[in-house]
Amino acid sequence: MVSNCANPACATPLRYLRDGRLYQFEVKSLEKPGANPAASEDEVSPKRKSRHIWHYWLCGRCSPNLTLKFDQLQGLKLIPLRAVYSRLAF
Repeated sequence: MVSNCANPACATPLRYLRDGRLYQFEVKSLEKPGANPAASEDEVSPKRKSRHIWHYWLCGRCSPNLTLKFDQLQGLKLIPLRAVYSRLAF
């Protein structure tokens, strides 16, 4: 369960979902063949995906200036909204 703002510099405790913005990310992980030693060679599939839903929250002070992005390799990234808006400008 989400308990604090996802901004590590803030860490405001979550009291109300209406104060801020909630993010939901689907996290997929791959299991390599032979990773499960209990499975016989006949039971080993080439790759098996495991899915999880992770939730993060930015508080009311952080959400107007920041957004979150989840990268499968690097994890959660905190991105200033100015950078997002500047990429959208022609």
